[in-house]
Order: sequence, then structure tokens, then C-alpha cells
Amino acid sequence: MDLTVLGCSGSYGAPAGGACSGYLIRSGGTALWVDCGNGTFANLQRHVAVEDLDGVVITHGHPDHSVDIYGLHVLLRYGLERKGLPVFTPEGLEPELRHLVRDWDDTFDWIEVGDGDRTTLADVELAFSRTDHPPPTVAVEITGDDKRLVYTADTNTGWTVGAFAPGADLVLSEATYQHATKPAPIHLSAREAGEGAREAGARKLMLTHLWPRLDPVLSVAEGSEAFGAAVMLAAPHMTVTI
Repeated sequence: MDLTVLGCSGSYGAPAGGACSGYLIRSGGTALWVDCGNGTFANLQRHVAVEDLDGVVITHGHPDHSVDIYGLHVLLRYGLERKGLPVFTPEGLEPELRHLVRDWDDTFDWIEVGDGDRTTLADVELAFSRTDHPPPTVAVEITGDDKRLVYTADTNTGWTVGAFAPGADLVLSEATYQHATKPAPIHLSAREAGEGAREAGARKLMLTHLWPRLDPVLSVAEGSEAFGAAVMLAAPHMTVTI
């Protein structure tokens, strides 16, 4: 299983490499786009042909996780004339996104998912868990090639990685803030990301969704101390084999 970071900036585009949340997961013959934050669609096309995309997961409706679905819609509908691409979303998200288009013209097969739901997409298994974030938000566990990735999406500490089975090969965790300065109770600090992954027995941890005005070196140090081992820092176009 390979993870390619398409964007990792928290909440708005950073000055350097500023795409927001988006990740390409490849396992077996499956290509899955997880979160469609602003700037990620352009980056996606550098790593996979859109014709080869098997599905999309949108964890919640905040723009930094969803707005590039519109670019995908334009290419699929008017360029490739493709219909029925599976898009997994929390309940009620599709009608909200539809406000900016006249109609989707069956471009997507919208599949609502919620806490505890499980499904299969080609060569991967997907499991979902409702996180501690204001709009309906789902974390996703992706299993394929005997490897398991857990992506926290956005959350506060009312939800933890322990909602899934322990021992994930990689936890991809939001780490928006540093613990000494946490202005809003809807995101994790780097320390909380490290603690959650450690308690869940994760083998590796990658931090993402960092607030652009913070020093990432300090976030990595804070997360590593809490995790008990060196953590990775997400960066656009970074690919890791899980």
C-alpha cells in the first residue's frame, strides 16, 4: 500500500506547497482519493491518471477537505464522459455540495457512510468512524495488501484512533495545533496526535493538517515525544510505502 500526500495544509493554503488536505492511496490495483481539499486535484493528476481512479472519500464538508470535487466533476462529465464514480461521504453532504452545480448528471455514485460502516472498494476494505468535529466527519481505515492505514480526518480528543482495531501500520493524523496554544477545541495538537497513536499501538505516525503559521519543526518534536518515536511530517508529493 502506497500513500501519496496531495496536500496537507491545515484549514487554508500555506504559502509554500499550499494545497489543503488530500491523499492518494494505492493498493493492489486500486486508486483511492481521500479528501479533496483546495489545490489537491491538480496534484492528484501528477500521480495518477484520473481515468484510473476507483473512488473518492470526502471525510466532511469543510472546504479544505471537499472543494476540489468540483474540478473532478468537470473533467469526468465534460472531458472523460464518465459516470458512476463512487464517492463516500457523511450523511447529508451531497445536497450541500450540490448548491454550486446545477446537477451532477450521474457523474458520481454518492454513498453515505457513518459510524461503524464498512464496505469494499475493488482491492481495499474501508471502515468509518464518526469523529469529534462539528460537521458530520468520518475517520477512515483503509485495509489492503495486508496493511492498514488509519486517517483521523479532523477531530478533537473526544474521538481517538482507538475507535479502530489497535496496531495500525500507519496513522495519518491531523495535528493542527501545538499543545501550548490550542485556540479552538475542534482539532488536535501534535502532542494529542502522538498520544492517540501511541495508545492505539500504531507502528508509525505521520502528522498532517498543520496550521501554516506554526513552526513544523516544533510540531514534529512535540508529536515525536508523545508518540515515543520519530514521526513523519506530511509534505506535498511525498510518497511512502506502508
